[in-house]
Amino acid sequence: MANHKSAIKRIRSNETKRLRNRYQHKSARTAIRNLRSTTDKKAAQELLPQVIKMLDRLAKTNIIHKNKAGNLKSSLMKHVNSL
Repeated sequence: MANHKSAIKRIRSNETKRLRNRYQHKSARTAIRNLRSTTDKKAAQELLPQVIKMLDRLAKTNIIHKNKAGNLKSSLMKHVNSL
């Protein structure tokens, strides 16, 4: 266990950040899954900007790699355009 006050605070803040990152990542994965399962083009077009925004936020905060975000956005746009 940490002995210094700053180390104890760092442990607390790291856990808070870990849980926030995990929540955001899981929320984005669920949104992607919902978008991929959508068969209605109009609904998919309304959902796409929200999912893209989530992916951009994850890439900006280094929760996922920026290239992965780009690849996911590209494949989702292809899916929506093919509906």
